[in-house]
Amino acid sequence: MNIQVEKTALVLIDLQNGILSRNCAPYTAEEIIERAKALVEAFTEKGGFVVLVRVSSLDGKDMLQPITDAPAAQATGYPEGWDQIVPELAELPGTYTLTKRQWGAFHGTDLDVQLRRRGIDTIVLGGVSAGIGVDMTAREAFQLGYNQFFAEDVMGAADKEMHDYVRANIFPRIGRVRSSADIISYL
Repeated sequence: MNIQVEKTALVLIDLQNGILSRNCAPYTAEEIIERAKALVEAFTEKGGFVVLVRVSSLDGKDMLQPITDAPAAQATGYPEGWDQIVPELAELPGTYTLTKRQWGAFHGTDLDVQLRRRGIDTIVLGGVSAGIGVDMTAREAFQLGYNQFFAEDVMGAADKEMHDYVRANIFPRIGRVRSSADIISYL
């Protein structure tokens, strides 16, 4: 299997200080960062487009606030730098950083425009949380007609059950689930 780098983007969701400092399962934050870095380096070495997506808020009023049964995390009161991409990835050259204000990376951002202007029809997706930000972005990408690869070992969730559920039940229905090593070999 081959991936056409010129038509594929690597999109990494919420690999930022305040999110990766929380519990990650089934892989540790360190494992996710290490594999993400290898993917970024492989993509940029081949001239691929890499998008580092972070969630942030100016004052909490720019975030979605629907009425729900489960309380939403507050977008204010986080420590300084919580919304910054982890240094291991932020310092890598040739990446595009995108800020989102909700779970998915497409709605309310210029991600679709950036991809289409580059002729990209396929995305490789990873990040945290597999069952929230990655899942929502994947569903949005599916609705927009993108082909997808899921770098399963570059994802984490609050618990193993959430990660395993989307990996086994959602992602195979909207794309191809592979290891980061397999994806790198396809480049």
